[in-house]
Amino acid sequence: MVDTVLARKETAPARSQARPATAGLRPGGRRGRLTPRFIGYAYLLPAFAVYAVFLLVPFAHSFYLSFFSWDGITDKKYVGLANYTDALRSAEVRGAFTHAFVLIAFYAFLTTAIALVLVGIIGGMRIRGLVVLRTILFLPYVIAPVVTGVTWRWLLSPDGPVNGAFRAVGLGSWARPWLGDFDWALPSVGVMGTWMLYGLVMVLLLAAVQRISPELYEAARLDGAGPVREFLAVTLPGVRNEIVVVLVLAVTAALRNFDLIYATTQGGPGTTTQVPSWMVYRQAFFVGDLGKASALGVLLTALIMILSLIILRPWKRS
Repeated sequence: MVDTVLARKETAPARSQARPATAGLRPGGRRGRLTPRFIGYAYLLPAFAVYAVFLLVPFAHSFYLSFFSWDGITDKKYVGLANYTDALRSAEVRGAFTHAFVLIAFYAFLTTAIALVLVGIIGGMRIRGLVVLRTILFLPYVIAPVVTGVTWRWLLSPDGPVNGAFRAVGLGSWARPWLGDFDWALPSVGVMGTWMLYGLVMVLLLAAVQRISPELYEAARLDGAGPVREFLAVTLPGVRNEIVVVLVLAVTAALRNFDLIYATTQGGPGTTTQVPSWMVYRQAFFVGDLGKASALGVLLTALIMILSLIILRPWKRS
């Protein structure tokens, strides 16, 4: 009897060691559910920390400052929603947001239209040097916006190449100080933004076109579709999701446009090119009212989020 008990004790550890590590855990048990999720959060944590430190925390601080009147030096004075009401009642602020919507027409719609035309032309080309051509077309996007602004300021100057070209072909009446003209300054900035963004939009749409099955194009040709019908029936539906992404990026770029304005017109002539981001800068560093500047920044952020949700909503339903 004693020998039997001792034999059982000696064999018990061997049995426990032979048992698999997952024994006793049901498939899909608590540990199985939490471990992948925990690993995913662990990978996201460093990026989220950087995002929080450089974006969320400053935005929260700006939101806090928007309820105060403060010049950045003396004591803050709580004013509640006065900064927001003053901004919404100001004709100058409303004009700045109106100018931003004009830029949206250039940044979003004109840019997308040009990129779609280029995609329709380049997408079907099979020639040498196509990669070089795409790189050249993409180049404006990788140039710093300030450099772009300085270059275009020279091009559109009264004695610049653009006016010189008009005079050379007998269209001297078209020459004008583009960035100093009350009617043409804002459209000129819009053209600069279009030139700067179309390369990115084109690359995104070209990547989408390359994922479209060639069989769809063959079927369209068998049905007698020409190039235009083929583009409308196959290419355009195939890049629908990318167009939504492009519109969000372009609308955001138009609303937070600051670099081009700073490098070219600085809100002038008068207030014809004044946009919300420039007003935030001017209110903070020229007027010295950080409270109103913060309120304008919060309103601008809210508008960007609202427009982005409006653009994305139909795409989520589809």
